[in-house]
Amino acid sequence: MKTKPAILAALLAAVVPALAAPLAGTTAVHTKPDDASPAITFLKAGTDPVPAPGTVASTPAGWVAIELPGPFEGYVINKDLNKSLDIIPGAKIHLAPKESAGVLTLAEKNDKTKITGLHGKWTQIRLERTLIGYVNIGGAPGYVPPIATATAGGSATPPPAEAALSPAPVAPGVYGTAAPGQPAPTIAAADSASTLPRQFAGKFVSTQSPFRPRRPFDWALNDDAGKRYAYLDVSKLLLTEQIEKYVGHKVVVFGTARGSADGKDIVITIETLQLK
Repeated sequence: MKTKPAILAALLAAVVPALAAPLAGTTAVHTKPDDASPAITFLKAGTDPVPAPGTVASTPAGWVAIELPGPFEGYVINKDLNKSLDIIPGAKIHLAPKESAGVLTLAEKNDKTKITGLHGKWTQIRLERTLIGYVNIGGAPGYVPPIATATAGGSATPPPAEAALSPAPVAPGVYGTAAPGQPAPTIAAADSASTLPRQFAGKFVSTQSPFRPRRPFDWALNDDAGKRYAYLDVSKLLLTEQIEKYVGHKVVVFGTARGSADGKDIVITIETLQLK
């Protein structure tokens, strides 16, 4: 009969070979070991996921549990705050300000949180807590392909490499970041079959110039290198007459990404806009 150490060693032996090869493509980190669960963040191609301590035996085959050190941006319904503006333990912390959005985690009694914004009946918070996320290492279901556009022959082609989207600023310091406390690097665009909105970060810029032809959209997001990675469709925003005050500032937008009509660019239809 095998002892517990022997069983653990056998489990590790089964998992470690699967982790020997880096991820082949941009891969979602889920809240649960289930491809249908929400994605917290993404790992870049070439990343080697390292199992969180003590999780190997309890993680299903084909998955690896990793630590996400935070902080995380989340949203709670206002009624889930007590009179001291603390989150009621057990309340759901969502990934976006809508009830249909995925749940990042449940609030715990000793959570360290900070209110960072108000969105109607929702309160935006920053959560200082290490979370466990799950990566599918068993095959294609964990891979998030780029937005595809149909060609004349009916096949799909990905957008150019420079049209990369930045993930939601929910977990500085997670796998794939340059350094703790810095925004996560750009990743490939989300699956074209997905229409769920998400957050994107960057510098808010105007595309208007008297010295060049009119761009398809008047506003865009630039990355840290000053390069445009997405146009912004502001048709759903209210009070757009105040939008110019955001020019030149780092912002966080919440919206849905899609390919442009010609398939050369990414367009984000934004629902909310705020300074980062």
